[in-house]
Amino acid sequence: MKRHKLFCEISPLTYSISVARCCIIRWLTDMMSHKKFAKEKRGTHLPVLIYSHNSLMRRKLGNSEPELQENKVVNLTLSAPRVSGIVIKPGEEFSFWKLVGPCSRRRGYMEGLVISSGKTDKGTGGGMCQFTNLIHWLVLHTPLEITEHHHHDGVDLFPDYGRQVPFGTGTSVFFNYLDYRFKNNTQYEYQIIVYTTKKYLHGEIRSQRPQELKYHISSEDECFVREDDGIYRTGIVKRRSIDKKTGNTVSEEVIKENHAKVMYDTSGLQVVTKEKSGSVQ
Repeated sequence: MKRHKLFCEISPLTYSISVARCCIIRWLTDMMSHKKFAKEKRGTHLPVLIYSHNSLMRRKLGNSEPELQENKVVNLTLSAPRVSGIVIKPGEEFSFWKLVGPCSRRRGYMEGLVISSGKTDKGTGGGMCQFTNLIHWLVLHTPLEITEHHHHDGVDLFPDYGRQVPFGTGTSVFFNYLDYRFKNNTQYEYQIIVYTTKKYLHGEIRSQRPQELKYHISSEDECFVREDDGIYRTGIVKRRSIDKKTGNTVSEEVIKENHAKVMYDTSGLQVVTKEKSGSVQ
């Protein structure tokens, strides 16, 4: 049976109407929630470096146009200062879009690579997902509570190219109703520092005091599985909380279960076959 088009799929006009509606709903929801969003930015850094990471800005992403990569660098360079220095005090919530704002041409943003409905496309401000990917990776190394996180679920769009973090720890954002947010439920302040160099988007998360725990994120049981309708990347991503004094694991949690259809050439992959029982060979 043929699926009827959603209102947002009828035309560019109905898509714009749908986006505007979602933006208004998010604005009203935030206004009525009385949440305390992080607003204060400081030029001085909090004393304790908790974790840092460099994210390569120019990557080999399938057959994407090199120009889109260069435009992404521009977009990241514009947005980084809007976040860098933000202090998340106890009880406050971090909102990516409340700091960065709309990525419009009027504000200097350029057309970059975006992912929409499981496919690559072009869009003004492309590259913000890489920004929130970095922030998410930093936050995973703290006890801060992630309150909003969207995934590019169900698809593996690009072959690994210098991958530094486990597959499945990415994010998906769209102004302003698909946000990345986390809350500080600790008794200490945290701070995000982020800036661009010629090659990297560099991020740090800092605090007033050292953490009692450290966190290790890893991918387990990852493999490529042949199923009836294609090849899928499967596996789980775990986070272990480790006592820094003893080295003992305090807790372990699964933060992501991956089952993503591979959308690129799989000829170079080691693929296993899934049996009807659900096991693999």
